[in-house]
Amino acid sequence: MSALARWCFRHRLLVVGIWAAVLVALAVPYATLGTHYSDEFSLPGLESSKAQARLQASEPQQSGDSDQIVVHVRRDGSIRDAAVRQKVTSMLDRVAALPSVTSVTSMYGPTGAPRISKDGRTAYATVTFDAQAERIPAADVTRVIDTARAARDADLQVELGGQAISLAAEGKAQGTEAIGLVAAGIILFVAFGSLLGMLLPLLVAIAALGAGLLAVGLTSHVMTLGTDAPTVAALIGLGVGIDYALFIVTRHRTGLRNGLTPEEAAVRALNTSGRAVVFAGLTVVTALLGLLVLRIGPLTGMGISAATAVLATVIAAVTLLPALLGLFGGRLLNRRQRRAVATRNAGTVHPPLNTQRHATARPRGRWAERVERHRTLFTLAALLVVTVLSLPALSLRLGTSDAGNDPKGTTTRAAYDLLVQGFGAGSNGPLVLVAQLGAPSDAPALDRLVSAVRSTPGVASATPGPVTAATGLSVIDVVPTGAPQDEATSALITHLREDVVPAAELGSGLTVYVGGTTAASGDLADLLAGKLPLFLGVIVGLGCLLLMVAFRSVLVPLTAAVMNLLASAAAFGVVVAVFQWGWGSELLGLGKAGPVEAELPVIMLAILFGLSMDYQVFLVSRMHEEWEQTRDNHRAIRIGQSETGRLINAAALIMICVFTAFVLGGERVIAEYGVGLAAAVAIDAFVLRTVLVPSLMHLLGRANWWLPAWLERILPRVSIEGAPTREPAPVSARTVRAERTAAPHLTGVATAESRPPVVPPPSRPEPPLRQDSTPGAPKSVAVAYLWWFFLGLFGMHHFYLGRTGRGLLYLCTLGICGLGWLADALTLPRQVRSANARIVRQDIAPRADATVAPALDDHVH
Repeated sequence: MSALARWCFRHRLLVVGIWAAVLVALAVPYATLGTHYSDEFSLPGLESSKAQARLQASEPQQSGDSDQIVVHVRRDGSIRDAAVRQKVTSMLDRVAALPSVTSVTSMYGPTGAPRISKDGRTAYATVTFDAQAERIPAADVTRVIDTARAARDADLQVELGGQAISLAAEGKAQGTEAIGLVAAGIILFVAFGSLLGMLLPLLVAIAALGAGLLAVGLTSHVMTLGTDAPTVAALIGLGVGIDYALFIVTRHRTGLRNGLTPEEAAVRALNTSGRAVVFAGLTVVTALLGLLVLRIGPLTGMGISAATAVLATVIAAVTLLPALLGLFGGRLLNRRQRRAVATRNAGTVHPPLNTQRHATARPRGRWAERVERHRTLFTLAALLVVTVLSLPALSLRLGTSDAGNDPKGTTTRAAYDLLVQGFGAGSNGPLVLVAQLGAPSDAPALDRLVSAVRSTPGVASATPGPVTAATGLSVIDVVPTGAPQDEATSALITHLREDVVPAAELGSGLTVYVGGTTAASGDLADLLAGKLPLFLGVIVGLGCLLLMVAFRSVLVPLTAAVMNLLASAAAFGVVVAVFQWGWGSELLGLGKAGPVEAELPVIMLAILFGLSMDYQVFLVSRMHEEWEQTRDNHRAIRIGQSETGRLINAAALIMICVFTAFVLGGERVIAEYGVGLAAAVAIDAFVLRTVLVPSLMHLLGRANWWLPAWLERILPRVSIEGAPTREPAPVSARTVRAERTAAPHLTGVATAESRPPVVPPPSRPEPPLRQDSTPGAPKSVAVAYLWWFFLGLFGMHHFYLGRTGRGLLYLCTLGICGLGWLADALTLPRQVRSANARIVRQDIAPRADATVAPALDDHVH
């Protein structure tokens, strides 16, 4: 890492130019090709998917998305009045002639009586498109909206609802990233007291986010990415991008204040905090790529897009950031700090690095000491807080919010409310029963099914369509009494599938599938709930393995996993309280209470596990560094907490501001992510990492750093703290008195740079360094495995896409990767240990000769 940092620092203009060229190279095809985001996905094997497939194969004209145009007479009058009828009919005719519209079913037709409310003031027409909502061009949906709403006047209200209309309305939502950037800039300015110190993390985060989002937009042409994918990528990429740059810039400024040259300060920052950033970033990427195990298109695409954004931030932090540090030099310090450094360099003695660092962290040091003294009390208090916040999560109900959760003032919310008033809540989400007759003799069974459905509790109406002679298919529209997102509607779907439909099918050739948008949403929620344990096991296992490799401990990764679960439970509790119970959702402009989106738990768990691992890495890496030097558990925890606590809290505040800014966009799904992630980061930083983790580690004692010997031998060595700096040789009391006599007006202890060199006596040669602290660059088996990991990922991904005719080539690639993994598992650890041993021998031998030679000379003389 130090070599990369030094090269980027010295070739700063070239690095900045490369980044500018990369951004231009991504922006040109992005501007030319645009994006191809799509929310289209299928759930093979589920009943709603079977119903849609059967309908599309037999009745393609009925398989497209169906939306509603709702008209309402405001004053006394009726939809049936001649003037109103003429105006509405003319508008419906114009809509029917628009592109992507297959048909328009009017409320004035022979079968239109059920589409007019009992009071005659509200009615709706059905617009059937030629494709599902995700496939319809947004411009065509916008034309439908504009054409229909052009018929409005003072007496006639026209609103539109449906899935395609909702997607078009979501596309107009305004981004709020700028609000998060402004808030983050204010926090950085307060923390650094320097304008350049504030701008630098923001510049790096914006450059990385730009590259990541451009790459995600281009990726949408080669794989299915949902419309929410770039927003989620921006949400996580912006937060971690600023935080990663903050950690490195803070370490760099510390080096400048302690008299290092800008180059050495940058190299040391990258070799310490930069290593932690790389490790933390790869942890986040691993957690996000865990979504691939779900094998659900939109979630897989969302994980890949977010991982791409995070990977771009890591690359920017270790390449672009040191180059910018070289451009700005010492100007990252404010004037007072630069004057202090100049005075010190002119000859003023100053405290050593550790003394200064502890002085700046004195308030945090007092808090760390308080946590150590009252560790049992703090542990119980933190657990109580997390438990209280997690209680609402016990009532978590997954589903899909309907238009009733849209903000007030939107056309979809107005259409929803009008339909509820005129026809009941269930009219906003009818169920579709697709009945396939095996023979004409199955007609009585179909009639029995319709009668049974009508008499089922929770069903407002059931209207059968005609049986198509060619295909023997009939579509039954079932309107529930409850809203699409109500729990009673989900129970009705289950009852129809498990009891009513099987009873009607018995003894006949009739085959019936319960489908529709409402049923598909319930199927997705059930599918994700079933796969959640597998996903949780994968990301917890990978996270524990990575931390075990980094910190050579069993309890540290297990503690981190428990903390991550606690933070996630508390965050879900906050989301349930705000969105499912409705505590403040209307005040935020996010609609009324409703179920939590089905995909939210897996997406949030992936992001939260990555972010929580970030804070765990930054906190425990400093503790581990102190533990390796002193073998004093309490001291290591106390120093680690005092030196990283303020930085973690500042980073958390930045993330909270960024995540909260996305709540203001008015889009409910994104707002759920924003509230959940902001709550999780606040709980993680201010309760778990500040109180619970250090107090619990104090209680565990030296067991924190226990690792079985057999596991120690097989785990690869990865240093995320960098090579520890060699402590200066002790100065005798006579030397200190002489320095004080020479400069009686100075206080404090001289730094290592101002002390005279002390040569160790020949009789006490320097002991050999441990293998992991050699100044050489020991090789790591993890680096060797990294190549095979990405090659294997490439092979698996392309084998999945190999249905284009090149599947055999991709299969061979995957096979080669597998063989490489098998060979590496047997050979690489031994090769790495041998290489490290040679480095140690080569490093010790010259120093041993240099130490023994003076002693031999003295003996000869």
